[in-house]
Amino acid sequence: MTQALHDYFRHFIATVWLLNGLYCKILGQVPRHEQIVETILGATYSHELTILIGVLEICLGIIIYLNIQAKFIAIFQIVIVMTMNLLEFALAQEWLLWGAWNLLFASIFCLMIYLHAFVFKPICKQI
Repeated sequence: MTQALHDYFRHFIATVWLLNGLYCKILGQVPRHEQIVETILGATYSHELTILIGVLEICLGIIIYLNIQAKFIAIFQIVIVMTMNLLEFALAQEWLLWGAWNLLFASIFCLMIYLHAFVFKPICKQI
């Protein structure tokens, strides 16, 4: 059961990064992502920066899927997800899908990341 949860969380987390990177940012299917980048970083290179962020998200998704350095990558994810969401809340709240509720969903996502790397994975190694 624990191994199944570990695998499910890993696939879910990786898929979130892959979809956000490819569909939302690189393919530009969710324009508010670029609007958030423009609001926070300026309009000059917002399109290019949005694509770069998308590429980096895809790379992160692949690393998670391959289960490389899970604990380090988990800490990295939690830091960037919370930093990104706090910046968006403070500077670009009008572009957020769920407004202030985004912080709650980001926290739940971070909890999943934590459980995946620090709870389920160690238990799976013991079995």
